[in-house]
Amino acid sequence: MLNVDEKFVFGPSTAVGEFAVNIPGATALFRKHKIDFCCGGHISLQEAADKKNVNIDSLLLDLAKLERIDESEQDKSPSELIDYILTRYHEVHREQLPELIRMAARVEAVHKDNSNVPKGLASFLENMDADLICHMKKEENVLFPIMKQGGNPFVTQPIGMMRLEHLDHGKTLEELSKLTNDCVPPIGACNTWRALYAGLDQLRNDLMNHIHLENNVLFPIFEKEYGDVGECHSGSTSCGCGH
Repeated sequence: MLNVDEKFVFGPSTAVGEFAVNIPGATALFRKHKIDFCCGGHISLQEAADKKNVNIDSLLLDLAKLERIDESEQDKSPSELIDYILTRYHEVHREQLPELIRMAARVEAVHKDNSNVPKGLASFLENMDADLICHMKKEENVLFPIMKQGGNPFVTQPIGMMRLEHLDHGKTLEELSKLTNDCVPPIGACNTWRALYAGLDQLRNDLMNHIHLENNVLFPIFEKEYGDVGECHSGSTSCGCGH
């Protein structure tokens, strides 16, 4: 048996639906192998793998890899910290949102008559995806290259802009929580709906940690060296999402 975290221990006999609900990202893996995690979510992973001629050991390994373990940001140089942010958060966000958008559209379509359905969620996530990609490209193409070269007196200007955009992301997360009942699915929700909310909760946690790492660890390194951004963040390092 593999222990993904303290709450979820899984193995070949675990139902497919349990993976979809407990491991954000599992639905994309199941779709790749054409494994039904919704209507067929009650059968064991072993049975589902056998039906699709998928190697169970490889499948279990891929599922275990989906549980991301954050590294400590302590003792990292700015360059190492940037590389970590790019790998752990930028790449991950680009993977997360397309699958969440697909699931949201399905839930809205299939359960359109359910009073609990998060109407407009797919469109909301599409806008969130576009905003986040735009933000990350600014960091990747402008801010991070400056930082990797050691910074300069003008680095506080893009930092200030990123802090302001982080505040906007925080507001977006607040709206997401309201739209999805704080990512808590209704009683009797199907596996796709439950997996969607589990994935959104993971995205929310990842984005909050991402913003925290930049606002409170990376940015202050350069602000101390080249001066505070002043009014750009009003003396606060809060991202607006609980940190």
